[in-house]
Amino acid sequence: MTQALPKPITFEDFLEWKPETGRYELHDGVIIEMQPTGEHEEITGFLVTKLAIQFERLNLPYFIPKQALVKPPNKQSGYLPDVLILNRANLAVEPLWKKSSTVTQGASIPLVIEVVSTNWRDDYLLKVADYEEMGIPEYWIVDYLGLGGRRFIGSPKQPTISIYSLVEGEYQVSQFRGNDCIESPAFPELNLTAKQVFRVGALPEQQEQQNES
Repeated sequence: MTQALPKPITFEDFLEWKPETGRYELHDGVIIEMQPTGEHEEITGFLVTKLAIQFERLNLPYFIPKQALVKPPNKQSGYLPDVLILNRANLAVEPLWKKSSTVTQGASIPLVIEVVSTNWRDDYLLKVADYEEMGIPEYWIVDYLGLGGRRFIGSPKQPTISIYSLVEGEYQVSQFRGNDCIESPAFPELNLTAKQVFRVGALPEQQEQQNES
């Protein structure tokens, strides 16, 4: 849902306005209120748990914040990803971190994940371009309902995990469906299939259908 405001605002104005409760993003000066569904939240929580196990096991200086923002360069935008893994080692040189828990550098973000909602164009178009420009090495789009455009997930549309990996400054995409084992450059030993992710938020009867397929 878009907040009705008389004119676009700056990122600084957004930080001053943003309430302590609720989930909001700024897209080119326009405030967007985020209201995820229960399925969306279950999948997000599942991925947080699985990935935290990976970086804890590898003893990496990573953590997953609750409300940190990602600000693309030269834009009046600020994103609140569904899953944001941060590298503590780089936060000392982040100019907005201590004051406003905002990161602006790809070196601070080993991995970012967006779980697709009805505003899928933001994930597949807007954020892909901005995350690539920032130099974020790995970006997942978890489209558990197959909502994305056919040019992104194919036809017929089906639940898809798209992993964008930065190669020589440009994203290359790999896609995973069904029993495909997810291949993450950041966590190559991650033992997880696309179906395991998608069935997390499903109702029992939907889980049975997925097991049969």
